[in-house]
Amino acid sequence: MSVVFQKTEKGRNEITERSGGLHPRSRRLLIMVDGKKSVDDIRELVAADDLTHSLGELEELGFIEVLSVREDDGVERPVEGALPSITAFRPLPEVTDKDELDKARHFMINTLRTFCGQYTHMTLMSNINTATTHVELRLFFDDWFRHIVENRQGKRRAEELRGQLLKVI
Repeated sequence: MSVVFQKTEKGRNEITERSGGLHPRSRRLLIMVDGKKSVDDIRELVAADDLTHSLGELEELGFIEVLSVREDDGVERPVEGALPSITAFRPLPEVTDKDELDKARHFMINTLRTFCGQYTHMTLMSNINTATTHVELRLFFDDWFRHIVENRQGKRRAEELRGQLLKVI
């Protein structure tokens, strides 16, 4: 499944007037949103590992909106109701799997150390380390992702890392 975005009136105005103060990279992404290309199509055209995050920001700023969802078989259907969050957490297991919880905790801490530094974001790492449930751990997901994309190397691998973490969190 892949989402198809279209520009809003504000987004079309931004293309002609450049009044929103968008970063050139975000502006190029806005130009690519045409109501025909899916997120997967755009991913093939740009070298941005944080594409989901960037599209989310454009949506939050009101420059784009969801038009439809394209299924894996190519069938496109209009969006009914709200889409799931881009974090797309899996359903929680009825019983906490300690191994998966440990795996998620270690993954988050190790990626923060790798991409941000051994001694940065110590409070976040401590909070992640002391989380006793998946629900608690999910509370730190947004901060974890934000810190990963603040770093150039992390930004390049952000979508890959996000996908790996979502399998266990």
